Amino acid sequence: MAYKHDYDKILTRLTRVLSRLNDGEELSVKELASEFNVSERTIQRDLNERLNTFPIYQDKKRWKMQDNFRLEKSSSVEEVVVLDIMQKIIESAGRTFSIKANKLLSKIKNDTVNPIYAKLDIEDIGDKLQEVQLLESAITKRYKVICQYHTKKRLLEPLKIVNFEGFWYLLAIDCSEEILKKYYLKDLKQLDIQDETFTVSNRLESLLENSISIWFNVDEEPYRVTLQISSEIAKYFERKPISKTQKIEEIHQDGSMKISVEITKDMEIIPLIKYWMPYIKVLEPLRINEVIREDVSAYLKID
Repeated sequence: MAYKHDYDKILTRLTRVLSRLNDGEELSVKELASEFNVSERTIQRDLNERLNTFPIYQDKKRWKMQDNFRLEKSSSVEEVVVLDIMQKIIESAGRTFSIKANKLLSKIKNDTVNPIYAKLDIEDIGDKLQEVQLLESAITKRYKVICQYHTKKRLLEPLKIVNFEGFWYLLAIDCSEEILKKYYLKDLKQLDIQDETFTVSNRLESLLENSISIWFNVDEEPYRVTLQISSEIAKYFERKPISKTQKIEEIHQDGSMKISVEITKDMEIIPLIKYWMPYIKVLEPLRINEVIREDVSAYLKID
């Protein structure tokens, strides 16, 4: 069994070996084993298994880094792994966006093979980067913006650019109605920053952190929903809570459990319940069950 300090030693050794190879050194298994006070078999495992995602090779009993490969700005294994994960997330954000973002990543890391794969279904907004940059500036400086949204000109107080279920939205106060709305980012056109500033409530950050979906309502006080989760899916709710407000109320002997979570609107959680049917049930408020029953009944009547 490997304890935490063992992993620390391994990581330190891998970091030093990789750094030295990156600096152009040619290393032998025997010398490394002596230096780190480990067996030659351990060093062989380091080079053949633990560092096999890097372009290192053995030549006449000495290990080298390929000439055209350099960890330009990364000096540790941890940093390289983080960059690999970032690259896969970027690729999932869509082709246009990933092409532009990978040009930036290529200045930091230089490899041809990434051992990490991430499947994230994120909408490509590569063709809206100028609008996003403008909105970021307006949000940061608290400037109002005028835009065209569908058929209307709107004066907005932009608060956050958010992504829910892979789609990008702008959260903003509609100045004509003085209420918070969600605007589909790709439908925002003719953006123009105004000189007029606005103030922001601190409550928004808390609502965003606790929200489950884009259906959350900033104007309503949160209320608690209690759910019965069957044993078939309980592990998924333990691994990844619905939101930060999720609480496990009871765990039953058969592996099922009762949980509660805060929402601000019934529709915030209804799609999730439908997704996990029939392994999830609303215990309270019961009105949510009635809505779902009506929706399922209507669906079954479709020819």
